[in-house]
Amino acid sequence: MFSSATKTCCSPSLSFPSLRSLSSISPPLRINFNNASILSNNSLPTAKFRLLSVVSASKSDNASPKSNFPGDESFFRSVLGGMERVYLNRNPTAKAVLEMVQSADGGRVCYDHLAFRTFGVNGHGIDSIASVFLDFGYTQQEELSFPAKKLKALWFSPPRVPLSDGGSGVNGPLPRIFISELLVDQMSAQAQEIIKKYTEISGSGYRHAALASSLGSLTWKKPLYSEFQQLARESEYAAWTLVNGYAVNHVTISTHQLKSNLKHIKCLNQRIEENGFKLNSEGGVLKVSPDGLLQQSSTVADSVTFKFSDGVTESVPCSYIEFAERLVLPQFQSLPEEEIEEFHRRDGFEVGNADKIFESTSKEQLTRRAA
Repeated sequence: MFSSATKTCCSPSLSFPSLRSLSSISPPLRINFNNASILSNNSLPTAKFRLLSVVSASKSDNASPKSNFPGDESFFRSVLGGMERVYLNRNPTAKAVLEMVQSADGGRVCYDHLAFRTFGVNGHGIDSIASVFLDFGYTQQEELSFPAKKLKALWFSPPRVPLSDGGSGVNGPLPRIFISELLVDQMSAQAQEIIKKYTEISGSGYRHAALASSLGSLTWKKPLYSEFQQLARESEYAAWTLVNGYAVNHVTISTHQLKSNLKHIKCLNQRIEENGFKLNSEGGVLKVSPDGLLQQSSTVADSVTFKFSDGVTESVPCSYIEFAERLVLPQFQSLPEEEIEEFHRRDGFEVGNADKIFESTSKEQLTRRAA
């Protein structure tokens, strides 16, 4: 068990080198015709969607789906491993919480999903990070809309990969992927100018978003501190993305796949707070979907020291760790516990939950005292 830990990063100032453009082409988004929504690559509607869980056709029976992973799985997991290393190296709270859970639960932790933030302009939006996951068998699912935050998001379900060794983390069951983007054209003219300045500097860097995430690099130059402040006044999300780029925004532990009493998210939340970590209190510590079947919580983001291009050094929000418990769907309630698998549980995401989870990087949560 871990004792209380400091929630600000004690590592030295982080450097975000720029990537040189390489030549590759991002494929178009693929469509999952087995699901309820059919979305095209462009002009995805944002106002018509109020999305809860959709159970895919593969979950209509009790048989575990067969593997359908394309390409070399070890290479793909190496990419995920790079993203995970950058994330854990920059976020001491996430690392300490993960180690605490592993220690209490016998060492194995499964990820529910990984999340990324992007700028929805000139190719730098959802498609930029989604392309690598689509290449390796992920399937596009529903769109979620967050009008007040000027955001939209898509999530992607993983291909079916049988595991014989019960791997942990990125070597365990493949996680869902949640990618959001800022609707830049809805921002003020000044904010748009700042964002477009840096995405234009990036050039074709959006084609290599996964590489940038695995290396911990920005694909554009470091911004001016005044530009960061301007974006922060208008959109915390925009300011975060300007200095963090395609870095993993958060990793989510799948609590129901744990073996100890920490598999119940309320017990895990209690353990986390007892060890001195601060949980996001926006909308309540525990975020629950209307159907009661998706329960989520998250820590408050760590902070890192960032040196801006004008020489100003300031603390900026980095990433956090989330927890999700997916309860068994009503039609499978009669199954013995030992027979329940992931596809018997509530799938998808919930707009209301996610909207509050976004606040884990907000100034209000970062400056709030721990309970």
